[in-house]
Amino acid sequence: MADKTAPDTQLRLDWVYGYRGHQCRSNLFYTKANEVVYFVAGVGIVVDPTRRKQKFFLGHDDDIISLSLHPSGQLVATGQVGKAPYICVWESSTVKTMSILKDQHTHGIAALAFSPNGERLVSVGLDTNNLVVVWDWKKGRMLSNARGHTDRIFDVQWIDQAQFVTCGVKHIKFWNLSGNSLTNKRGVLGKLGEVQTALCVRCSADNVYSGMLSGDIYVWQGHNLTRIVSHAHTGGIFSMHSSVDGYATGGKDGNVRLWDAAFNPLATISLADCALGYKGLSIRAICWQGTHIVAGTHDGEVFEVSVRDSSHPDLITSGHGEGEMWGLAVHSNKLIVATGSDDKSVRLWSVPDRALLARCNLSSAVRSCAFGSEYLAVGCINGSVTVLKSRDMSVVTEFKDRKEAIHEVRFSPKGSYLAVASNDNFVDVYSVQQRYHRIGTCGKSSSFITHIDWSTDEQYLQTNDGAGERLVYSMPSGTHVTSGDVVRAVKWDTWTCVLGPEVAGIWPKYSQINDVNAACADAKLGVIATGDDAGLVKLLRYPCLKKGGKFRKYVGHSSHVTNVRFTHDSEWLLSAGGADHALFQWKVIKAGDVVDSSNAQIMDVPDAYLDSNSEDSDSSLSDVGEIDSEVEKEREGKYDNTVDKNEIKKLQRLPKGSRKRDGAPSDTSLSLQFVFGYRGYDCRDNVFYTQQGEILYHVAALGIVMSREDRKQRFYSGHDDDIICLTVHPAKDYVATGQVGKNPSIHIWDAETTKPISILKGFHTHGIGCVNFSGDGKRLVSVGIDNDHMLAIWDWRRGEKLASAKGHQDKVFCVKFDAANCENLITVGIKHIKFWRHVGGGLTNKRGIFGTNGKLESMLCVSQGKQVGVTYTGAANGQVYVWNGNNLTRTQKAHDGPCFAMHALDKGFVTGGKDGVVSLWDETFDRCLKSYSLSNQALSTTIYGKMLEDNPCIRALTLGHGKILVGTKNGEILEVDKTGPILLLTQGHGEGELWGLASHPSRGELVTVSDDRSVRTWNVGPNEMQTYVHACLMIRKLPVGGRCCCYSPDGSAVAVGCNDGSFYVLNSRTLEDMVKFHTRKEAISDVRFSPGTGKYLAVASHDNFVDIYSVLGSKRVGVCQGASSYITHIDWDISGKLLRVNTGAKELLYFEAPRGRRQTIGEEANIEWSSWTGVLGKKCAGIWPPCSDVTDVNAACLSKSGELATADDFGFVKLFSFPALNKHAKFKKYTGHSAHVTNVRWLFDDNHLASIGGADTSLLLWRRNNIAISTRQETAVGVSLSQASASQPDVSYHGDSEDSDTDSEEEGGYDSDVAHEKNMDYEDKIYKTRDMQGIQGSLEGDTKSQPVVNRAMKQSYKVRPRSGLAIDKVKSLSLWHVFGYRGFDCRDNLRYVNEGIVYHAAGACIFQDLSTGEQSFYLEHTDDIISLTTNQHPKFSGVIATGQLGASAPIHVWDVGTKQNFGVLQGPHQRGVCSLDFSASGKLLLSVGLEPEHFAAIWRWQEGVIMCKVSCSPHRIFRAQFRPDSDANFVSVGVKHVRFWQVCGGTAIGQRAVLGATKGIRMQTMLCIAFGADNLTFTGAMSGDIYVWKSHVLHRTVSQAHEGPVFTMFTTLQDGLIITGGKDKNQKESSSVKLWDQEMRRCRAFVIPASCIKSVCRAKGKLVVGTKDSQIFEVAEKSGSCSGLVRGHAEGLLSGVASHPTSHMCCTVSKDKTARVWDLNEKLLLHRLPLPAGGTCCCYSSGGRLMGVGMDNGQVQIYDVALAKLCDSRRDRGGSINDMKFSPDDKILAVASDDQCVDFYEVKDSSLQRSGYIRNTTALQLDFSSDNSAIQITTAKYERHVFKVPTGAEITDPSIINDLTWDSWTSIVGKEVVGIWPRDSQSADINCAHVSHAGNALVTGDDSGFVKLFAFPCQEKFATPKKYTGHSAHVTGARFLCDDKHLVTTGGDDCCVFVWKCGV
Repeated sequence: MADKTAPDTQLRLDWVYGYRGHQCRSNLFYTKANEVVYFVAGVGIVVDPTRRKQKFFLGHDDDIISLSLHPSGQLVATGQVGKAPYICVWESSTVKTMSILKDQHTHGIAALAFSPNGERLVSVGLDTNNLVVVWDWKKGRMLSNARGHTDRIFDVQWIDQAQFVTCGVKHIKFWNLSGNSLTNKRGVLGKLGEVQTALCVRCSADNVYSGMLSGDIYVWQGHNLTRIVSHAHTGGIFSMHSSVDGYATGGKDGNVRLWDAAFNPLATISLADCALGYKGLSIRAICWQGTHIVAGTHDGEVFEVSVRDSSHPDLITSGHGEGEMWGLAVHSNKLIVATGSDDKSVRLWSVPDRALLARCNLSSAVRSCAFGSEYLAVGCINGSVTVLKSRDMSVVTEFKDRKEAIHEVRFSPKGSYLAVASNDNFVDVYSVQQRYHRIGTCGKSSSFITHIDWSTDEQYLQTNDGAGERLVYSMPSGTHVTSGDVVRAVKWDTWTCVLGPEVAGIWPKYSQINDVNAACADAKLGVIATGDDAGLVKLLRYPCLKKGGKFRKYVGHSSHVTNVRFTHDSEWLLSAGGADHALFQWKVIKAGDVVDSSNAQIMDVPDAYLDSNSEDSDSSLSDVGEIDSEVEKEREGKYDNTVDKNEIKKLQRLPKGSRKRDGAPSDTSLSLQFVFGYRGYDCRDNVFYTQQGEILYHVAALGIVMSREDRKQRFYSGHDDDIICLTVHPAKDYVATGQVGKNPSIHIWDAETTKPISILKGFHTHGIGCVNFSGDGKRLVSVGIDNDHMLAIWDWRRGEKLASAKGHQDKVFCVKFDAANCENLITVGIKHIKFWRHVGGGLTNKRGIFGTNGKLESMLCVSQGKQVGVTYTGAANGQVYVWNGNNLTRTQKAHDGPCFAMHALDKGFVTGGKDGVVSLWDETFDRCLKSYSLSNQALSTTIYGKMLEDNPCIRALTLGHGKILVGTKNGEILEVDKTGPILLLTQGHGEGELWGLASHPSRGELVTVSDDRSVRTWNVGPNEMQTYVHACLMIRKLPVGGRCCCYSPDGSAVAVGCNDGSFYVLNSRTLEDMVKFHTRKEAISDVRFSPGTGKYLAVASHDNFVDIYSVLGSKRVGVCQGASSYITHIDWDISGKLLRVNTGAKELLYFEAPRGRRQTIGEEANIEWSSWTGVLGKKCAGIWPPCSDVTDVNAACLSKSGELATADDFGFVKLFSFPALNKHAKFKKYTGHSAHVTNVRWLFDDNHLASIGGADTSLLLWRRNNIAISTRQETAVGVSLSQASASQPDVSYHGDSEDSDTDSEEEGGYDSDVAHEKNMDYEDKIYKTRDMQGIQGSLEGDTKSQPVVNRAMKQSYKVRPRSGLAIDKVKSLSLWHVFGYRGFDCRDNLRYVNEGIVYHAAGACIFQDLSTGEQSFYLEHTDDIISLTTNQHPKFSGVIATGQLGASAPIHVWDVGTKQNFGVLQGPHQRGVCSLDFSASGKLLLSVGLEPEHFAAIWRWQEGVIMCKVSCSPHRIFRAQFRPDSDANFVSVGVKHVRFWQVCGGTAIGQRAVLGATKGIRMQTMLCIAFGADNLTFTGAMSGDIYVWKSHVLHRTVSQAHEGPVFTMFTTLQDGLIITGGKDKNQKESSSVKLWDQEMRRCRAFVIPASCIKSVCRAKGKLVVGTKDSQIFEVAEKSGSCSGLVRGHAEGLLSGVASHPTSHMCCTVSKDKTARVWDLNEKLLLHRLPLPAGGTCCCYSSGGRLMGVGMDNGQVQIYDVALAKLCDSRRDRGGSINDMKFSPDDKILAVASDDQCVDFYEVKDSSLQRSGYIRNTTALQLDFSSDNSAIQITTAKYERHVFKVPTGAEITDPSIINDLTWDSWTSIVGKEVVGIWPRDSQSADINCAHVSHAGNALVTGDDSGFVKLFAFPCQEKFATPKKYTGHSAHVTGARFLCDDKHLVTTGGDDCCVFVWKCGV
């Protein structure tokens, strides 16, 4: 019989020929040890050039295409291609993996670079977006990512720790990392360079150097091109390297050039012209270190060059060039190898010297080769064959008899013949002696020939073909041999065929015919090597007769292995890679050989090296025995639920237009009291002792903590599906539980409080099979139940996944951290054990080596003792396997049957198995000290209960408090005292669905029956001491499973219906048989005794019948027929004469008892029913959820007081008010069951409700709570909170429904201001994010110019300078002051900080010093800021966070004093960030977005990391705040929304606010939040009320705290006082700000000259108040005096601005219907002039006496400036006024309107008289000539015209126009301003312009929010401006002040007036 094991012979990789030069660059370096590191195929290679030794990194599973060296010179990062590519960081000296980075890129990693200090790594992907990712590589954590470019990126390099540069196809970008945000600027070429591809880049302290496709080197400073080093190379520069001596470059021309630090040339080395060079040599990588240079070429060579002797380079390695390599041959008596490739070359290699001997280039691609005695035959892809002399590679002959590729050539053993196999299905035989004359042809193959072998006597040739045929031919004639006997008798000289009986086992099961590409048998070794499409080299025994033979496998090749060959001495194996075109040289290690471990890098590579056997061949022993049934059942276990719980809410949404719903029970609630059950049948290692000695376990969706003394339980109910794993923290205070589900989660919770601490989710699918804490308790490992059994390591407190990897292809049963090293862990499962090491973001593993010490078995449990490195595993064969490292050292028999559980003690171990025995072992597992057999006889008699059977299968055990805690498969938990009896602590049903439930009619007792074939009675009532004893009273095993049960009216008997159609009547105390019937064939679905004496028993079955039996007569007396489907529920009327029946066809039927005649009775009939358990009928129509079917509600039970409890398929127990007549009645729901709830029953006194879960097999007992209705409501001056608490006791509420308290719309509609804010569409407000980079000459700039009208004028116009004004040119601007504050749609955005206030307006954050009035600004935002918060923690004093609008909505964190940016946070929010708040410690930041999901995100802002993200509501969220004393709790409020959140690691759990038992109070839209002591929360409502919440339950309300909405609240941390601000409608000067104590008694009201307050803050006895109308006031707390700090325009387009001609004043007008006059010297608002309509423009007369204002209704008004008095008003047009100007002599006022008119008014005595007009022209800007005779007009078509004044006649004579001098210039078109238009502009990009009064500077405002400064005139196209930011929206106006020392600009939608200081 053939040996079925893997061979003893092994392989060790010795040398790899080749280097990946094609499609890669800058991928080889000198290490610190002067070794050279590079890669080829999937192997990272470190070579010592002097010793010619290679080390290999084998951690990749596909082609490596990028490499970077750490600044230390020791670490290497490599990136690969693939569907899910990853990066490995490894140590070059030990080739040990240090980190794995993954889960970010797709397709591949094109480029890598370490930061200067080595802490960060940047990678660039090959995806369509060329994703750029920055990593903290040590932690394996992604810091930031961004789209790189639309086209390929070739290189990336760091400039400093926060900046790097990328280059590629026609671009170069300069990147900045701030927080978690990456921003970039394109390189600006200016006039120096041209747009072209940059191939490589290097950085110095001052400059960036890029190698270009043209051969030039571009030198950059900042992001601007400063110079060009021309013609550095001829052709592209592919690589550039910086060293201490300067720079080295390598290019397509084959030259290496050396440069000094300033990039001046030092030397040129031509590798193409050296001794080893050749024409076309192209350098792809270069590295310069000291006196040596190493260079890699496109064709796969690596040269080392001495700078002193550059003409004689050393060849370190070489390989084939681009193209597949298939040809491989070994010499018959020399250690020489030949290879041939698609690169058209044939090469000879010396195996012992590891060197290239010779190379011959042919005219066609090579596909095969073979040695003769002196010759080398080469087969080519074009069908030709070339014969070379192997001595000197000279051509002997060449012939071509075939047109298609030659796949195989082979000389016969004696050299007489040459066989040539081709793609056209033939093998031609040539005579060598006859000069290669063809003497025979083999032509029976139906497909192309793949392999051939000669017999030793040259008489036969065997072939394989593409059709899977193996044929044998007689030689040399080529006659087909058909005799099987002849074929079997042939002795083959070689065996390289992949088909045939001798090699049947090399084919894996279910493989394709082309999966194995090559084979080579070595008869002396008794092995055969194969190469396959998976990139594996395998070793199997030879012959290998049975398919699916056991093997050893070896990795390294990145794609299909095309050929393998042993050398003639059997010492070496050569393998050829197809696409990787690498030649691997393997050393053969025979059994007994001593392995040089120093060069066997096996420690860190999964499935790679010496014993890297397949999943099916880990053992050197023969086949394993039969799989145990328990193990097989667990292996095949399914956890799929029929309903995805995440979809339940979607399924149950109410249809629109639903009518009013019946109310939920208002005075009844349920709370979970006790749970019977433990999940042991498919789980393990899931019972523990807590720190307090309590018992910890799980069942259904509940984690349970049970006291051993009084059996009281506490519950963790955070899961929403079955918990299937549990572990305890080393300190035994925290618990981790994992569940099943589509998106399963792991919960870490406190065993004492049962409160969640952290929730881990988002990685696993299907479920989490096992979890384990590390020894230090800081980490958690989890294994999923998906197909790959994914393994993840978590920092559980932070909720971060640290690393992940595929666990195993088959089920993993257990995972444990190494007790001595938290970086290591162990997994065991079906036929495997793996030893893992955590490295960065990934894991590496070594498989357990069984050797000859034990059989390959499934490992079921694992433990470690005190011996470091020694591991013990329990196996399916009952043995304990002892491991040292990853090697099996011995086995120890422990149990009869599988060993399922194992636990390490202080001195020894305890194990448990399927045999039901607990065994104690010594420290070394040599001796069993004691055994305990679990039997009913051994149970303590002091407690109730007994086990279902003796010696149950043990699934879990642990030791604590001197006792052993045991969990069994049958759902029992027992405690074994080492010296005493066994205590049964709790129990439940075993595996199988649980459907039967009934309650005793007169005492606290239940009966259940299940598919586990047991019927059980349970005590759930109080004993004599009035304490509850929850225990199983009796248990009885049935022949078959049961489905229903019920008590007789007197409780003496129990009826049980079974699955096979039979039913029993049992004695309720003893469960002994009283009677049995078996009338029906299908399952009994319900049984029910008639009321009263229980005379009859109704039995409902799935046969569609209800049988009625006489109890006394023990016979069937009636049958109820007529149901069209199976019966689901039956109920008797109170008289016992009528049955009410529900069926699966949704039928409600009535039958007369006892005969069973059907009755027609209307539901309105007044019948009193003894019970109500049915789910059909009008009275329970409301229990059915939307979109449900007839099976969704499984059971119901009506209490005596009128509460209907239901059980449904969604795992809910619900309470309804009965009757529930209307559809979709309101309810209260309760969770705990993980699957469908099959039955519910009220106990006899209605004080408890019992429910059972079908698949979760648990029995839950709920306590009923009666609630007293409260009408607690107080006015604003009502009683204190303490008084209120004394008068009304606190009430606990449980599980109120998500939709119990929600109404569809606000009563009375929304307040206008709330509605405005609620409905604001911020998408319309979001402007295109400002391009924060140079516009001119970017590498991707659009060269199309913007056509401008009238740009062909020959002579520039003049602007008259202001007399007496210095002519110094304005050269710069700096923001000096801002008038404005964003209050109209924001709140809580004004705070005291550092002796001043901080707030925001437009895109500027403003700090105003209250002592000086000076402002300073943070101007890094790119759009409107809409949220702000300050860090209250003393450690972070002055830290501000601000959020803006925008598609990616960044958050900036910065210092108010220095304006230093600490980081930019972006990712989850779209549209905008509407709320921000810091946590109590100041380390966390809470943000809420405007996206449809309204995500709340928690940030660790110092790290730039998002901690968790959760969707708050589909409706607008207005505010979210941390509790002032917490980093874990926050509250969110919004439209009909209050939710209380707890941050749990990587997620947040929200608890919906419960109005509870407060009568007449409805949920309102909440606008703001404040906090009080004792877990109190205050929320301000739209109605003006303040809601007071205790925990999440409404405690009371403060009625009419304000007359209108309460928009803002502020909690003073020092004294707890609370300020509120609201909308008080009825008074001009209203008490809209109020100060309250901690109990919300009104302390004081403050009068503010504003009716709507949006922000308040309090500090040091003062209040600062922000209003809706953009004003900020400060109020003295003691005196109540109010002073204005900031004034601004209210909401509405701000478009008009004018500067006073002689003083530092300006006027602005807005659509807020005001004109405002500002004193800029004093920074004050002088006048606020109300307008009858929205203002659009304004102007001053030349003398400054008059001011004109234009409005959007066509009205024009004239004011006396000094008196601020209206002088005249005209409305001659109906359209909006666009511009207006006084003539220089103040006699004419020109007014341009949307009516296509410009009107001229004569100004006399401050009154207006129209004197002329211009028609058919819509003018945007007006400018008078200095002589008053003409006016120039910029039209809406962006044309410029000149007209006479006042006649309106157009001037067309150019000579007259050229002679004009202009009094002002505000036009945006004309030759003088052609340069203000950017390349990519649209006509509407520029809105306004103004030339300084000195006439030499020009400022513009545009739609991007930029203020730009140009020189005037600006006649050159695309002039480069100085750009200034601050405005968030379009800049609508700009005016220099009279002395040009200041500039005033207005923002349209940001409603702000910016004052800039002008620098000269």
